[in-house]
Amino acid sequence: MKGKMVPIWEKYMLTVDEAVQYFGIGEKKIRMLISENTDTDYCFTVQVGNKSLINRHKFEEFLNQTTSL
Repeated sequence: MKGKMVPIWEKYMLTVDEAVQYFGIGEKKIRMLISENTDTDYCFTVQVGNKSLINRHKFEEFLNQTTSL
């Protein structure tokens, strides 16, 4: 399995760059959404050191409930 790439749509957690590609939302907007929702019921990220990983399913649910960004 070493060296095998997992397609973005099958990943459980996404980096910010992957989320930009997958969701079609700008990097600044995603980083703003992360910082605004860190300590809320809508928290969809996990911090690994300085890196934010986005739970793809939770972020999809968040976007489904949002009417504007």
